Amino acid sequence: MIGLKLDSFGFMTQIEWRDIGRPREGSCVYRAQAVKLKKKWYKYGRKTLASPSTGAAEQRQRQRRREERETAKMKYNPRVSSSRRKNRKAHFTAPSSVRRVLMSAPLSGDLRSKYNVRSMPVRKDDEVQVVRGTYKGREGKVVQVYRKKWVIHIERITREKVNGSTVNVGINPSKVVISKLRLDKDRKSLLDRKAKGRAAADKDKGTKFTAEDIMQSVD
Repeated sequence: MIGLKLDSFGFMTQIEWRDIGRPREGSCVYRAQAVKLKKKWYKYGRKTLASPSTGAAEQRQRQRRREERETAKMKYNPRVSSSRRKNRKAHFTAPSSVRRVLMSAPLSGDLRSKYNVRSMPVRKDDEVQVVRGTYKGREGKVVQVYRKKWVIHIERITREKVNGSTVNVGINPSKVVISKLRLDKDRKSLLDRKAKGRAAADKDKGTKFTAEDIMQSVD
């Protein structure tokens, strides 16, 4: 077994090796056992030991904070990874159907109040206004949604190449607001569906926490 010596302040001062021969310092076994012991102390020892100079009120406050952290549960979906590498891979290898949703843009204030919808996937023939970046303030109709490069092309936002030809400049959909929607049957059904979901969410807003829960958290 491996033991642990703590000083009066609860800090680890020495690793004590009992019942087994002490491994050679610096060896793999020594490092592994030391790391294991430190983790064990951080998990159990530091929680229960407090400094003698710590006041009783401060100790009670720390205990209450620990209990709050233990009882609070964070939203967690086991099917969604937090790995940066996996998230980047999912983003850059996303199929066109997923890119369509990711390449959404917010609606203008008038459209938002009219349809009760915050954002929509951009499509060809929508009229948009650039609100950020080099071309801020420019308006035009979307001539192409270039999903392969995650950009949209807007009429009259072009640049001239060295050989004299004119090409469209790619604009990120997050930098624009949709000022006029191209409506068809599918677009109208999508607007209705999103508006119903938003209305249902607004109806349930404010019911997650009761007055009693709020008072308990204040106490």
